[in-house]
Amino acid sequence: MNAAANANSIEDLRRLAKRRLPRAVFDFFDGGAEDEWTLRENRSAFSRHALRPRVLVDVTTVDCKTSIVGAPSALPIAVAPTGAVGFGWPGGDVAIAKAAAAAGIPYALSTSATTSIETIAREAPGRLWFQAYVLRDREFLESLIARAEAAGYEGLMITVDLPVGGKRERDFRNDFSIPFRFTPKNVVDFALHPRWVARVLRSGMPRLENLAGLAPGRGSAAVSAIASSVGKNYDAGFDWSRLAAMRERWKRKLIVKGIAHPDDAARLAELGVDAIVVSNHGGRQLDGGAATLDLLPDIVAAVGGRVPVLVDGGVRRGADIVKARALGAQAVLVGRATLFGAVAAGEPGAQRAIAILHDEVSRTLRLCGLTRFDAIGADLLAR
Repeated sequence: MNAAANANSIEDLRRLAKRRLPRAVFDFFDGGAEDEWTLRENRSAFSRHALRPRVLVDVTTVDCKTSIVGAPSALPIAVAPTGAVGFGWPGGDVAIAKAAAAAGIPYALSTSATTSIETIAREAPGRLWFQAYVLRDREFLESLIARAEAAGYEGLMITVDLPVGGKRERDFRNDFSIPFRFTPKNVVDFALHPRWVARVLRSGMPRLENLAGLAPGRGSAAVSAIASSVGKNYDAGFDWSRLAAMRERWKRKLIVKGIAHPDDAARLAELGVDAIVVSNHGGRQLDGGAATLDLLPDIVAAVGGRVPVLVDGGVRRGADIVKARALGAQAVLVGRATLFGAVAAGEPGAQRAIAILHDEVSRTLRLCGLTRFDAIGADLLAR
Protein backbone atom coordinates (compact mmCIF):
# COMPACT_ATOMS: atom_id res chain seq x y z
CA MET A 1 0.00 0.00 0.00
CA ASN A 2 1.28 3.47 -0.91
CA ALA A 3 1.23 5.34 2.38
CA ALA A 4 1.96 8.60 0.56
CA ALA A 5 -0.97 8.46 -1.87
CA ASN A 6 -3.12 10.75 0.25
CA ALA A 7 -0.38 13.23 1.08
CA ASN A 8 -1.35 16.73 -0.01
CA SER A 9 1.90 18.55 0.70
CA ILE A 10 5.60 17.98 1.24
CA GLU A 11 4.96 18.59 4.94
CA ASP A 12 2.48 15.67 4.90
CA LEU A 13 5.25 13.47 3.50
CA ARG A 14 7.63 14.77 6.16
CA ARG A 15 5.18 13.77 8.89
CA LEU A 16 4.79 10.30 7.37
CA ALA A 17 8.57 9.92 7.25
CA LYS A 18 8.89 11.06 10.86
CA ARG A 19 6.35 8.48 12.04
CA ARG A 20 8.01 5.68 10.11
CA LEU A 21 11.65 6.27 11.03
CA PRO A 22 13.57 5.96 14.28
CA ARG A 23 14.23 9.40 15.69
CA ALA A 24 17.98 9.16 15.07
CA VAL A 25 17.52 8.40 11.37
CA PHE A 26 14.81 11.02 10.84
CA ASP A 27 16.84 13.70 12.61
CA PHE A 28 19.87 12.88 10.46
CA PHE A 29 17.81 13.71 7.37
CA ASP A 30 15.76 16.56 8.82
CA GLY A 31 18.26 18.39 10.97
CA GLY A 32 20.79 21.15 10.53
CA ALA A 33 23.92 22.45 12.19
CA GLU A 34 24.17 23.89 15.71
CA ASP A 35 21.11 26.06 16.51
CA GLU A 36 19.62 25.35 13.05
CA TRP A 37 19.14 29.07 12.39
CA THR A 38 20.18 28.77 8.74
CA LEU A 39 17.96 25.72 8.31
CA ARG A 40 14.98 27.80 9.43
CA GLU A 41 16.04 30.88 7.47
CA ASN A 42 16.11 28.93 4.21
CA ARG A 43 12.41 28.28 4.67
CA SER A 44 11.55 31.68 6.13
CA ALA A 45 13.12 33.54 3.20
CA PHE A 46 10.27 32.53 0.91
CA SER A 47 7.78 34.26 3.21
CA ARG A 48 9.65 37.53 2.70
CA HIS A 49 8.58 37.65 -0.97
CA ALA A 50 4.99 38.05 -2.10
CA LEU A 51 3.44 37.34 -5.49
CA ARG A 52 1.54 39.99 -7.45
CA PRO A 53 -0.82 38.17 -9.84
CA ARG A 54 -2.41 39.37 -13.08
CA VAL A 55 -6.00 38.49 -13.97
CA LEU A 56 -8.28 38.09 -16.99
CA VAL A 57 -5.78 35.84 -18.74
CA ASP A 58 -6.74 32.58 -20.44
CA VAL A 59 -4.92 30.02 -18.31
CA THR A 60 -6.79 26.95 -19.50
CA THR A 61 -3.43 25.33 -20.20
CA VAL A 62 -0.06 26.06 -18.64
CA ASP A 63 3.43 24.89 -19.57
CA CYS A 64 5.86 24.02 -16.76
CA LYS A 65 8.71 22.97 -19.04
CA THR A 66 12.01 24.82 -19.00
CA SER A 67 15.69 24.35 -19.77
CA ILE A 68 18.05 23.24 -17.00
CA VAL A 69 21.79 23.42 -17.64
CA GLY A 70 21.40 23.39 -21.39
CA ALA A 71 18.82 20.65 -21.85
CA PRO A 72 15.01 20.38 -21.61
CA SER A 73 13.33 19.50 -18.34
CA ALA A 74 9.65 18.72 -17.91
CA LEU A 75 9.62 20.72 -14.68
CA PRO A 76 11.80 23.52 -13.25
CA ILE A 77 13.17 21.04 -10.70
CA ALA A 78 16.28 18.90 -10.34
CA VAL A 79 16.76 16.42 -7.53
CA ALA A 80 19.59 17.49 -5.25
CA PRO A 81 22.18 14.98 -4.03
CA THR A 82 21.14 13.37 -0.75
CA GLY A 83 23.37 10.93 1.10
CA ALA A 84 22.63 7.75 3.05
CA VAL A 85 19.05 7.49 1.71
CA GLY A 86 19.10 3.71 2.06
CA PHE A 87 19.13 4.03 5.84
CA GLY A 88 15.65 5.51 5.56
CA TRP A 89 14.35 3.18 2.84
CA PRO A 90 16.33 0.29 1.32
CA GLY A 91 16.96 1.11 -2.33
CA GLY A 92 15.84 4.67 -1.69
CA ASP A 93 18.42 6.20 -4.04
CA VAL A 94 17.12 4.10 -6.94
CA ALA A 95 13.53 4.95 -5.97
CA ILE A 96 14.21 8.68 -6.17
CA ALA A 97 16.24 8.38 -9.36
CA LYS A 98 13.48 6.38 -11.05
CA ALA A 99 10.88 8.93 -9.98
CA ALA A 100 13.03 11.74 -11.42
CA ALA A 101 13.54 9.89 -14.70
CA ALA A 102 9.80 9.20 -15.00
CA ALA A 103 9.07 12.88 -14.36
CA GLY A 104 11.63 14.02 -16.95
CA ILE A 105 13.82 15.97 -14.54
CA PRO A 106 17.57 15.73 -13.68
CA TYR A 107 18.78 13.64 -10.76
CA ALA A 108 22.07 14.16 -8.89
CA LEU A 109 23.62 11.13 -7.18
CA SER A 110 25.56 11.83 -4.00
CA THR A 111 29.08 10.57 -3.36
CA SER A 112 27.68 9.22 -0.08
CA ALA A 113 24.75 7.41 -1.68
CA THR A 114 23.82 3.89 -0.67
CA THR A 115 23.61 2.86 -4.34
CA SER A 116 26.49 2.76 -6.78
CA ILE A 117 27.11 5.04 -9.72
CA GLU A 118 26.66 2.13 -12.12
CA THR A 119 23.44 0.82 -10.55
CA ILE A 120 21.73 4.20 -10.86
CA ALA A 121 22.79 4.47 -14.51
CA ARG A 122 21.43 0.99 -15.21
CA GLU A 123 18.21 1.14 -13.17
CA ALA A 124 17.17 4.75 -13.70
CA PRO A 125 18.45 6.03 -17.04
CA GLY A 126 17.65 9.70 -17.44
CA ARG A 127 19.43 13.00 -16.97
CA LEU A 128 22.06 12.00 -14.42
CA TRP A 129 24.57 14.18 -12.60
CA PHE A 130 27.22 12.83 -10.21
CA GLN A 131 27.89 14.98 -7.16
CA ALA A 132 31.51 14.70 -6.03
CA TYR A 133 32.74 15.65 -2.60
CA VAL A 134 36.40 16.64 -2.72
CA LEU A 135 38.09 13.79 -0.87
CA ARG A 136 41.64 14.06 0.41
CA ASP A 137 42.37 10.83 -1.44
CA ARG A 138 42.77 12.38 -4.90
CA GLU A 139 43.31 9.06 -6.64
CA PHE A 140 40.06 7.70 -5.24
CA LEU A 141 38.19 10.88 -6.20
CA GLU A 142 39.49 10.58 -9.75
CA SER A 143 38.27 6.99 -9.87
CA LEU A 144 34.76 8.11 -8.91
CA ILE A 145 34.74 10.77 -11.63
CA ALA A 146 36.02 8.25 -14.19
CA ARG A 147 33.26 5.82 -13.20
CA ALA A 148 30.60 8.51 -13.67
CA GLU A 149 32.07 9.35 -17.05
CA ALA A 150 32.09 5.70 -18.13
CA ALA A 151 28.49 5.26 -16.93
CA GLY A 152 27.33 8.13 -19.14
CA TYR A 153 26.50 10.78 -16.56
CA GLU A 154 25.90 14.08 -18.34
CA GLY A 155 27.05 16.31 -15.50
CA LEU A 156 29.60 16.47 -12.70
CA MET A 157 28.52 18.48 -9.67
CA ILE A 158 31.39 19.61 -7.43
CA THR A 159 30.38 20.60 -3.92
CA VAL A 160 32.73 23.34 -2.68
CA ASP A 161 31.21 24.48 0.62
CA LEU A 162 32.54 21.68 2.79
CA PRO A 163 36.20 22.15 3.79
CA VAL A 164 35.16 20.91 7.22
CA GLY A 165 31.94 19.36 8.42
CA GLY A 166 29.27 21.21 10.34
CA LYS A 167 28.39 20.49 13.96
CA ARG A 168 25.10 18.60 13.77
CA GLU A 169 24.01 18.36 17.36
CA ARG A 170 20.90 16.27 16.76
CA ASP A 171 23.21 13.45 15.65
CA PHE A 172 25.28 13.78 18.82
CA ARG A 173 22.20 13.71 21.02
CA ASN A 174 20.85 10.64 19.21
CA ASP A 175 24.16 8.71 19.20
CA PHE A 176 23.84 8.60 15.41
CA SER A 177 26.68 7.56 13.16
CA ILE A 178 27.23 5.46 10.05
CA PRO A 179 27.88 2.60 10.59
CA PHE A 180 25.47 2.66 13.52
CA ARG A 181 26.89 2.67 17.02
CA PHE A 182 24.47 0.52 18.96
CA THR A 183 23.92 2.20 22.31
CA PRO A 184 21.11 1.76 24.84
CA LYS A 185 19.49 4.92 23.49
CA ASN A 186 19.61 3.66 19.90
CA VAL A 187 18.39 0.16 20.71
CA VAL A 188 15.28 1.60 22.36
CA ASP A 189 14.79 4.00 19.46
CA PHE A 190 14.99 1.20 16.86
CA ALA A 191 12.78 -1.13 18.90
CA LEU A 192 9.97 1.40 18.80
CA HIS A 193 9.97 1.14 14.99
CA PRO A 194 9.72 -2.61 14.28
CA ARG A 195 8.58 -2.21 10.66
CA TRP A 196 11.67 -0.15 9.86
CA VAL A 197 13.86 -2.74 11.61
CA ALA A 198 12.20 -5.59 9.71
CA ARG A 199 12.74 -3.87 6.36
CA VAL A 200 16.40 -3.24 7.13
CA LEU A 201 16.90 -6.84 8.26
CA ARG A 202 15.30 -8.18 5.09
CA SER A 203 17.38 -5.94 2.83
CA GLY A 204 20.64 -5.98 4.78
CA MET A 205 22.36 -3.05 6.41
CA PRO A 206 23.01 -0.37 3.77
CA ARG A 207 26.51 0.86 3.06
CA LEU A 208 27.94 3.85 1.23
CA GLU A 209 28.50 2.01 -2.04
CA ASN A 210 30.61 4.60 -3.83
CA LEU A 211 33.05 4.83 -0.92
CA ALA A 212 33.46 1.10 -0.39
CA GLY A 213 36.66 0.93 -2.45
CA LEU A 214 38.74 3.29 -0.34
CA ALA A 215 42.16 1.65 0.05
CA PRO A 216 43.09 -0.05 3.32
CA GLY A 217 45.27 2.17 5.46
CA ARG A 218 43.84 5.30 3.89
CA GLY A 219 40.21 4.44 4.11
CA SER A 220 39.22 1.47 6.26
CA ALA A 221 37.93 3.92 8.86
CA ALA A 222 37.31 6.72 6.40
CA VAL A 223 34.01 5.40 5.08
CA SER A 224 32.61 5.64 8.58
CA ALA A 225 34.22 9.01 9.21
CA ILE A 226 32.80 10.57 6.07
CA ALA A 227 29.28 9.68 7.06
CA SER A 228 29.40 10.15 10.80
CA SER A 229 31.23 13.46 10.74
CA VAL A 230 30.64 14.92 7.30
CA GLY A 231 33.68 16.73 5.99
CA LYS A 232 36.19 14.97 8.23
CA ASN A 233 37.86 13.20 5.31
CA TYR A 234 37.44 15.98 2.75
CA ASP A 235 40.19 18.11 1.30
CA ALA A 236 40.37 21.49 3.02
CA GLY A 237 43.07 22.51 0.53
CA PHE A 238 40.87 22.33 -2.56
CA ASP A 239 41.18 25.71 -4.30
CA TRP A 240 40.64 27.60 -7.55
CA SER A 241 43.60 25.98 -9.31
CA ARG A 242 42.31 22.51 -8.52
CA LEU A 243 38.84 23.43 -9.72
CA ALA A 244 40.32 24.81 -12.98
CA ALA A 245 42.12 21.51 -13.49
CA MET A 246 38.85 19.67 -12.94
CA ARG A 247 37.18 21.93 -15.51
CA GLU A 248 39.91 20.97 -17.97
CA ARG A 249 39.59 17.28 -17.19
CA TRP A 250 35.76 17.00 -17.33
CA LYS A 251 34.49 17.75 -20.84
CA ARG A 252 30.78 17.44 -20.10
CA LYS A 253 28.57 19.70 -17.95
CA LEU A 254 30.37 20.99 -14.85
CA ILE A 255 28.10 22.28 -12.08
CA VAL A 256 29.52 23.95 -8.96
CA LYS A 257 27.36 23.73 -5.84
CA GLY A 258 27.72 25.68 -2.61
CA ILE A 259 28.08 29.29 -3.80
CA ALA A 260 27.03 32.17 -1.52
CA HIS A 261 29.14 35.16 -2.61
CA PRO A 262 28.70 37.10 -5.89
CA ASP A 263 32.47 37.49 -6.38
CA ASP A 264 32.88 33.70 -6.32
CA ALA A 265 30.02 33.37 -8.79
CA ALA A 266 31.60 35.89 -11.17
CA ARG A 267 34.90 34.04 -11.01
CA LEU A 268 33.18 30.75 -11.77
CA ALA A 269 31.57 32.30 -14.83
CA GLU A 270 35.02 33.34 -16.01
CA LEU A 271 36.31 29.83 -15.40
CA GLY A 272 33.71 28.44 -17.77
CA VAL A 273 31.54 26.27 -15.53
CA ASP A 274 28.17 25.25 -16.94
CA ALA A 275 26.00 26.08 -13.92
CA ILE A 276 26.18 27.47 -10.39
CA VAL A 277 24.07 26.29 -7.48
CA VAL A 278 23.41 28.85 -4.76
CA SER A 279 23.44 26.59 -1.72
CA ASN A 280 24.30 26.46 1.97
CA HIS A 281 24.06 22.68 2.16
CA GLY A 282 20.51 22.84 3.45
CA GLY A 283 21.68 24.50 6.65
CA ARG A 284 23.60 21.34 7.58
CA GLN A 285 27.12 22.83 7.74
CA LEU A 286 27.58 26.55 8.48
CA ASP A 287 24.98 27.82 10.92
CA GLY A 288 24.55 31.58 10.67
CA GLY A 289 24.88 31.63 6.90
CA ALA A 290 22.33 33.64 4.94
CA ALA A 291 19.28 32.03 3.36
CA THR A 292 19.96 30.98 -0.21
CA LEU A 293 16.94 32.84 -1.59
CA ASP A 294 18.26 36.07 -0.07
CA LEU A 295 21.66 35.47 -1.73
CA LEU A 296 20.22 34.65 -5.14
CA PRO A 297 19.63 38.12 -6.70
CA ASP A 298 23.19 39.36 -6.13
CA ILE A 299 24.65 36.17 -7.58
CA VAL A 300 22.39 36.36 -10.64
CA ALA A 301 23.50 39.95 -11.16
CA ALA A 302 27.18 39.02 -10.75
CA VAL A 303 27.14 36.39 -13.51
CA GLY A 304 25.16 38.63 -15.86
CA GLY A 305 23.61 35.81 -17.85
CA ARG A 306 26.94 34.12 -18.62
CA VAL A 307 26.00 30.95 -16.74
CA PRO A 308 22.68 29.59 -15.41
CA VAL A 309 22.07 29.90 -11.68
CA LEU A 310 20.15 27.28 -9.72
CA VAL A 311 19.16 27.49 -6.07
CA ASP A 312 18.35 25.02 -3.30
CA GLY A 313 17.39 25.19 0.35
CA GLY A 314 13.93 25.29 1.91
CA VAL A 315 11.89 24.57 -1.22
CA ARG A 316 8.64 22.98 -0.05
CA ARG A 317 5.94 24.53 -2.26
CA GLY A 318 5.32 25.20 -5.92
CA ALA A 319 5.04 28.89 -5.10
CA ASP A 320 8.61 28.73 -3.75
CA ILE A 321 9.78 27.58 -7.18
CA VAL A 322 7.90 30.39 -8.88
CA LYS A 323 9.44 32.96 -6.50
CA ALA A 324 12.92 31.59 -7.11
CA ARG A 325 12.43 32.01 -10.85
CA ALA A 326 11.18 35.57 -10.38
CA LEU A 327 14.42 36.30 -8.50
CA GLY A 328 16.52 34.98 -11.36
CA ALA A 329 17.01 31.25 -10.81
CA GLN A 330 16.78 29.02 -13.84
CA ALA A 331 15.34 26.25 -11.65
CA VAL A 332 15.53 24.81 -8.14
CA LEU A 333 17.06 21.72 -6.60
CA VAL A 334 14.97 19.78 -4.08
CA GLY A 335 16.55 17.34 -1.66
CA ARG A 336 14.49 16.78 1.45
CA ALA A 337 11.18 16.94 -0.48
CA THR A 338 11.83 13.80 -2.52
CA LEU A 339 13.76 12.24 0.35
CA PHE A 340 10.74 12.51 2.66
CA GLY A 341 8.60 10.94 -0.03
CA ALA A 342 10.99 8.05 -0.56
CA VAL A 343 11.47 7.20 3.12
CA ALA A 344 7.71 7.39 3.65
CA ALA A 345 6.76 5.05 0.79
CA GLY A 346 9.65 4.21 -1.53
CA GLU A 347 9.37 5.02 -5.24
CA PRO A 348 5.63 5.89 -5.09
CA GLY A 349 6.43 8.34 -2.29
CA ALA A 350 9.14 10.03 -4.33
CA GLN A 351 6.75 10.19 -7.28
CA ARG A 352 4.13 11.74 -5.01
CA ALA A 353 6.57 14.44 -3.87
CA ILE A 354 7.31 15.43 -7.47
CA ALA A 355 3.61 15.29 -8.38
CA ILE A 356 2.71 17.60 -5.48
CA LEU A 357 5.27 20.18 -6.59
CA HIS A 358 4.18 19.85 -10.24
CA ASP A 359 0.56 20.47 -9.30
CA GLU A 360 1.47 23.44 -7.12
CA VAL A 361 3.66 25.07 -9.78
CA SER A 362 0.87 24.68 -12.36
CA ARG A 363 -1.72 26.02 -9.95
CA THR A 364 0.45 28.99 -8.96
CA LEU A 365 1.03 29.91 -12.60
CA ARG A 366 -2.71 29.89 -13.27
CA LEU A 367 -3.48 31.94 -10.19
CA CYS A 368 -0.82 34.46 -11.22
CA GLY A 369 -2.19 34.80 -14.77
CA LEU A 370 0.75 33.06 -16.45
CA THR A 371 0.63 30.32 -19.07
CA ARG A 372 4.35 29.43 -19.16
CA PHE A 373 6.93 28.99 -16.44
CA ASP A 374 9.50 30.59 -18.70
CA ALA A 375 7.36 33.75 -18.81
CA ILE A 376 7.98 34.48 -15.13
CA GLY A 377 9.74 37.80 -14.57
CA ALA A 378 10.74 40.04 -11.68
CA ASP A 379 7.48 41.98 -12.05
CA LEU A 380 5.62 39.00 -10.58
CA LEU A 381 6.91 39.94 -7.12
CA ALA A 382 5.37 42.73 -5.09
CA ARG A 383 7.79 45.48 -4.15
